[in-house]
Amino acid sequence: MAASGTSYVLRAGEAEAIVASVGASLRSYRVGGRDLVVPYGEDEVRPGYRGATLAPWPNRVVDGEYEVRGRRYRLALTEPERRHALHGLVAWLDFEAVVIAADHVTLAATVVAQTAYPWTLRVETTYRLGADGLTQTVRATNESADAAPFGTGPHPYLVAGPAPLDEWTLELPADRVLEVTPDRLAPIAVKDVDGVAGFDFREARVLGAVEIDHAFTDVVRDAAGRAAVRVVDPSGSGVEISWDESCPWVQVHTADLPGGPAQPGHRAGLAVEPMTCAPDAFNDARYDYDTGLRFIAPGGSDEASWRIRPL
Repeated sequence: MAASGTSYVLRAGEAEAIVASVGASLRSYRVGGRDLVVPYGEDEVRPGYRGATLAPWPNRVVDGEYEVRGRRYRLALTEPERRHALHGLVAWLDFEAVVIAADHVTLAATVVAQTAYPWTLRVETTYRLGADGLTQTVRATNESADAAPFGTGPHPYLVAGPAPLDEWTLELPADRVLEVTPDRLAPIAVKDVDGVAGFDFREARVLGAVEIDHAFTDVVRDAAGRAAVRVVDPSGSGVEISWDESCPWVQVHTADLPGGPAQPGHRAGLAVEPMTCAPDAFNDARYDYDTGLRFIAPGGSDEASWRIRPL
């Protein structure tokens, strides 16, 4: 088996998307020969969480610890440099194919009950390629006897065009941003974006040298309840990711890596991650704002969806 797992190639018109089974990850998405996301190779171990499906939580659980119904749980610290549990439990699972077609694929994996997360979840995701772009839907079903805490989101790195990220124009119509500690990115408080230097992109403007790895909320939505983030290259090409009301939060990351420009992937794309819940939502009781944490009832399901399309 290739390092990325089994690849599923979807085609529709001039568009081609490749989904890898490990982590149900978006490995590549091209339209008219242009990359819309930062790709990686079939026999390449996925770089970090690039394109991965995140569940049963996106982002971080601070210190890897949380409490549900009076019982404390401790997760593996998968972000050891910051001492957090990062991006859930399915990112490195090998998903099985449930449906395979020319323009869509449905993959599934099971989170088995374990000491750190004692609930069994069946996670299914469908990628569908069409004239309106590439849509991913994630549906989780709780196969346990107790309600399970849950959150989800994707992790694509968008590519606007051939110019460096610093020259791209970002439109992020969010009114508030989550302030975090500079060293560990642990949540502090939600603030208005106009009170945080460099983070107000409600009117489209050039990214420049700004470094972002923050969650935004109160995103402006259209009449159908959809929110969208757009990034545009100086050449005029661009890409948009939009999502429905299932995701009240969105994480944005300028892909700043510890090794700087010498490290492959540094500022190569803009990660835009719609999320059903905020960072550290499993510790919802700590915060005075709505984290969006959900609980799936026994036998119940939860679903979220987002779409990437060229501009």
